[in-house]
Amino acid sequence: MTLTGSAVTLGVTFAIIAGIMCGAFALPMKYLGRWSWENVWSIFILVSCVLMPVAIAGATTPGFMRILRLAPAGAAASATLFGFAWGFGAIMFGQGVSAVGVSMANTLVLAISASLGSFLPMGLLAPEKLAQPQGHAIILGTIVGIFGIACCGYAGLLREKSQAADKLKLRGNMVGTARPIAAGLALCIGAGLLSAVLNIGYSLAQPVVATAVRAGYSSFAGSNIVWLLMLTSGAVPNLCFCGYLLAKNASWKKYALPESGILYALTVLMGLLWGGDIFLYGFASGKIGRLGPAIGWPIKLIVGLITANVIGFFIGEWKLARAKDRRWMGSGLVIMLLSILTLAWASTLG
Repeated sequence: MTLTGSAVTLGVTFAIIAGIMCGAFALPMKYLGRWSWENVWSIFILVSCVLMPVAIAGATTPGFMRILRLAPAGAAASATLFGFAWGFGAIMFGQGVSAVGVSMANTLVLAISASLGSFLPMGLLAPEKLAQPQGHAIILGTIVGIFGIACCGYAGLLREKSQAADKLKLRGNMVGTARPIAAGLALCIGAGLLSAVLNIGYSLAQPVVATAVRAGYSSFAGSNIVWLLMLTSGAVPNLCFCGYLLAKNASWKKYALPESGILYALTVLMGLLWGGDIFLYGFASGKIGRLGPAIGWPIKLIVGLITANVIGFFIGEWKLARAKDRRWMGSGLVIMLLSILTLAWASTLG
């Protein structure tokens, strides 16, 4: 496939849009406190990891079962296994947002995912690039981004200390249970490690995309088959865990609460935003080129983190923070913007 400057620009643009959706999807959780966590998460997973992948793959690749039969078995198996492993990280992320808030959870999860999810795909897809200018630029952009994320993480820890006395007040109508900061951090770290698995599995499953292209489909259509495998397998642990909690806590009854229409709407919106961000990232990755997973992933995550923290400011997660805490956060956001520019420049060097 021959890449043009306009195609790469389009890919970077869609990676940025995907990042905005990624950073915004958890916002509705702030207003879903009438439901239990499992009520929200089960619908969210059904929409984003089952209904959307089946619908999109069916629409863009009507013969996707034939593609899977033709594709290397190892690539399809990697997508399935890594997707299943990522499912446990999704559970941790959902619990982590409830524990420490939208901006803090995103900061910690995306920090880890950006580092592992960028370097490893580059090593898997094109290790020779590590010693070339494009590889150097990707490494530089990712390191700059991680430094910016670290500043944001430190700001979050400072904010946690300065707002400890008002923690319950600041939660508002957040769904889920407040937890000690140590438990919240542990959940977010685990989610970050397993979140990177999603991009690694996507990278290993690129032969499925290549098979689809040889069969006459676009690379975007081929990537949708990969997401179908990964997301539906990741839905399994999530739905099992939610089913257990719904039965244990009898929280399934909350689906019949009066005036629950807005709760259903906000939860479906969560699923559409997160699922949409994944499929847009698949489109962007194909446009950026061979190293799309190594370049598009950190761009998406860093934009997502910026979005999540801007949202955090607007919904009051930082309103009682000290000026020092806000300065650290502002510095981190500026540094991450420099990272995005560096990674976008790297995409033009291939």
